[in-house]
Amino acid sequence: MSYDLIIIGGGPAGLTAGLYGARGGLNTLIIERGAPGGQAGQTDRIENYPGFPEGISGLDLAFKFAEQAERHGARLEMGTVEKVDFTGELKRVWTGETEYTGRAVIIATGSSPRPLQVPGEETLRGRGVSYCATCDGAFFRGKKVAVVGGGDSAVEEALFLTRFADQVTIIHRRDKLRAIQVLQKRAQENPKINFYWNTVVEAILGENKVEALRLKDVVSGAVREEPFDGIFIFIGLKPNTEFLGDAVTLDENGYIVTREDLATSAPGVFAAGDVRAKAFRQVATAVGDGAAAAMAAQKYLAEMFLK
Repeated sequence: MSYDLIIIGGGPAGLTAGLYGARGGLNTLIIERGAPGGQAGQTDRIENYPGFPEGISGLDLAFKFAEQAERHGARLEMGTVEKVDFTGELKRVWTGETEYTGRAVIIATGSSPRPLQVPGEETLRGRGVSYCATCDGAFFRGKKVAVVGGGDSAVEEALFLTRFADQVTIIHRRDKLRAIQVLQKRAQENPKINFYWNTVVEAILGENKVEALRLKDVVSGAVREEPFDGIFIFIGLKPNTEFLGDAVTLDENGYIVTREDLATSAPGVFAAGDVRAKAFRQVATAVGDGAAAAMAAQKYLAEMFLK
């Protein structure tokens, strides 16, 4: 199956690229491994995306993106890209046994939550260990939960969890949050939220589900165990680039290095959104990336194949 443009990833960047590519007359395929929207699609409320003064749920916004891309002719398929070959004029992409070829590719695979990498995290994943409050918050109605992290995502998810949990404890390794002031103020004024400063999680304890956390005060060195019913981890993101191998140049953190026009080191291959090395990662910046990458891909195709 051959296309003018293959987009790997169906988050805001990928769906916007699909809209621009299809609307520009390119035979466009978007491959997404899960539900459309990526990380944004799992966000309870997005209040800083233009055009929605009352805010909108991440899932609703993601479906609007997908509907608009498909209405203009982009094809959206479910699948996990496992390997690629960008060495020829026709780029090759595999999902399992299925091979797709395209004359240009945009990588928009985004990023995934970074794990704590402590004992008990992997064995209790899905049994009290979560990386998505919107997905799992309702399972903790009336419970006591911990949120690890101090940035915007951690505080937003802690606020969301107060809809269900009786007590939400934000655990942060520093003595103040990194989240924007409006979120800090909301959290500090919420009676269900309390804070453990200068504290790290050393282990997640439990047999068949989360039962307690082993906590360490990084200032005093004191270690204690405290009962919790669940833990939500928001300590940053890692780019979803493992499937690329050495197909394009990555930086030291695994993000794709791009030029100003979002071109990668492989001719005809572009990157957009959270997967590329850049300063800011927001829905609005991802959408801008998607549009720019699609226009750059159109220019590349016009110069290479329409002479």
